[in-house]
Amino acid sequence: CVYNRSRNRNRAPHSVSADLQLIGKPKQRAAPVTQTPQRAGQELSAAVRCEGSGRISAITPTITVSRSHTYTGAPAGGDRDSSKSSEASKGHKKTGKKKKQGKKKHSAKGKDQTLTEETSAHQCVNSEHTQSRTTCDQSTQTETESTQTQATQTPPLQCTHTQSTESRSTQTSISKLTLKQLYEGQVSKGQDQASSADQLTVLTWNIDGLDGEDLKERIPSLLEYLGKYHVDVVLLQELIPPYLKILQDIMKDYEFLEGSDNGYFTAILLRRSRVELLESNIVKYPTTEMTRNLLMATAKFSGHQLCFMTSHLESLKISSQERLNQLRRVWKRMKEAADSQTVIFGGDTNLRDWEVKKLGGVPDGILDVWEMLGEPEDCRYTWDTVNNNNKEIPFPARLRFDRVYLRTAREGPQLRPDSMTLVGLEKLKCGRFTSDHWGILCTFSFQSQIEQ
Repeated sequence: CVYNRSRNRNRAPHSVSADLQLIGKPKQRAAPVTQTPQRAGQELSAAVRCEGSGRISAITPTITVSRSHTYTGAPAGGDRDSSKSSEASKGHKKTGKKKKQGKKKHSAKGKDQTLTEETSAHQCVNSEHTQSRTTCDQSTQTETESTQTQATQTPPLQCTHTQSTESRSTQTSISKLTLKQLYEGQVSKGQDQASSADQLTVLTWNIDGLDGEDLKERIPSLLEYLGKYHVDVVLLQELIPPYLKILQDIMKDYEFLEGSDNGYFTAILLRRSRVELLESNIVKYPTTEMTRNLLMATAKFSGHQLCFMTSHLESLKISSQERLNQLRRVWKRMKEAADSQTVIFGGDTNLRDWEVKKLGGVPDGILDVWEMLGEPEDCRYTWDTVNNNNKEIPFPARLRFDRVYLRTAREGPQLRPDSMTLVGLEKLKCGRFTSDHWGILCTFSFQSQIEQ
């Protein structure tokens, strides 16, 4: 899925450093700007400097919390609450002008009390990370108001100081720990829980590289998951060049195949010690308007030949016909694979169930892994705005955008799914998640004809 509505749609996205410079300065309204791969890459580069060892530098410098500001995170209620907050701040500004004569102190106190009431719910949710979210929402406050009432504002100091202390502690711990150490530490922990030598593990995940917010927590979280599960094959979507560079510098134990080298694209990562790459291929979608394609890799695992595929099918409901054209090409390639090959496709399909029915269902010989496992309810929705707040939209959406398809070999041992688990469900300290999509972790085992 690509949903470009910003959490703060009334302003243009800024790099974190640029946002910090706005503190204490009059606010300048900016027209909404659609997020692009280039802009996301610039924000990522500004936020994270990947040095030789993969060190993550502290994105937000230490900020002393003064009595003149109350820092709040993004409204938990989404775009609608954000708009209300902005309108409320404008209204208070006008009221302040009318009552300026003889009532300045009373007006400032009233404004601060109202602002505190509007954001109190979110402060409770994000009590551990207000400093890290300052850059996202400081511009939604009226900067002029903060300057004019600096001497008379009285924010809830106890809550504010608690947030500041915890935020500094988080910054210090992350800045001291390199991303490489973080990843390798998770790999070491996961070795005790490693699957059997013949069990294949595959993770497909749209990591939302286009989202430039909260990278200080989202990037380490992504690497923690990748190190923790240390799967044999990783299928990624919405990867951008700066993200790719970070992963390549740290995950030396994987071979990387990219669907492109600019914009946003897909990638296949093969664990070198367990999967041997034989060949790769990129199939273009001739009528795509979003530079989408199909990335394929033929490899050998435990003596068996497999073909891994990933794609990010055309986004948005209005692109349904193009999306179905691309899906047909994916299924066609899966069916055309050699009889001795097992084919696994995993990706962000952006599919609605009615679209699959429109094509007559999944074709013979190709299986939906989620359906094979009995349609587990806890894995039904992979893009879930009810439980995932990374993308704020004006209506609830729960969809199975991300899917895994399997075409077993027509001869020899057959690959069968053992389990499916959603990944990335843990909320970060910033109050958001690693991605707006849940990842799908699957395990497979080969069965002989006798076992079947």
